[in-house]
Amino acid sequence: MNLTLIALLTAAGLFFGVLLFLEIGRRIGIARIAHNPDGLAKGGGAAEGAVFALLGLLIAFTFSGATSRFEDRRHLITEEANDIGTAYLRVDLLPSDAQPEIRELFRRYVDLRVSTYLRLKNNADTQVKLAETAVLQGDIWTKALTASRRPEAAAPATMLLLPALNAMIDITTTRMSATQNHPPLIIFFLLIGLIFLSALLVGYDAADNKKRNWLHPVIFASIMSFTVYVIIDIEFPRLGLIRIDTADQVLVELRNSMK
Repeated sequence: MNLTLIALLTAAGLFFGVLLFLEIGRRIGIARIAHNPDGLAKGGGAAEGAVFALLGLLIAFTFSGATSRFEDRRHLITEEANDIGTAYLRVDLLPSDAQPEIRELFRRYVDLRVSTYLRLKNNADTQVKLAETAVLQGDIWTKALTASRRPEAAAPATMLLLPALNAMIDITTTRMSATQNHPPLIIFFLLIGLIFLSALLVGYDAADNKKRNWLHPVIFASIMSFTVYVIIDIEFPRLGLIRIDTADQVLVELRNSMK
């Protein structure tokens, strides 16, 4: 299922869930008032404050973590483009007759790297692309290593080209690891649970009002559900509405420069 649809359904479910818990809390408060003419129990402000403080802290934690990982993934794209560009330039150190074949492998490699992350929705296709990437990396490494050992290769070829190729290969693992790096699901369950608990407390405190006011409950439910939606969308920047696809432009520009 499309992640955007999942995030929207989650936000919608959270919106109506918050309204439901607000109503439950309100009815509990009304029942309490009916049995106790003095009104709602006093002294719960400290407990409510702790719940709301924990909710705010958890929202800040999850939002900050999501945006931090978003930026890290975007920077890794630039880092990979730099690593590939450096290795491509150092192919000049190899014998001239070995360069065309290796440069063509580089062009195929960049095309493959761009297409790999454009199809992350299809896990099977992504795995195929990653396998093709590993094969191309092996071909580039083998051919570059062989050419760098030839007598006519420039003296520093092995010392300069091979570390650049190693960095180019290593960054693929780093990027995939960053793509799969997400907080444990228990964090999201805790966040949603605290939102429902907060709604229950808000509804309970509103029981003193004889006339029902829908403005504040709807605003509270809207803010909570939209916040969770944004956090989920940022957490998966290749699958939702908030995306880092524009960062791939550095790889596209690198590919265009490989004449």
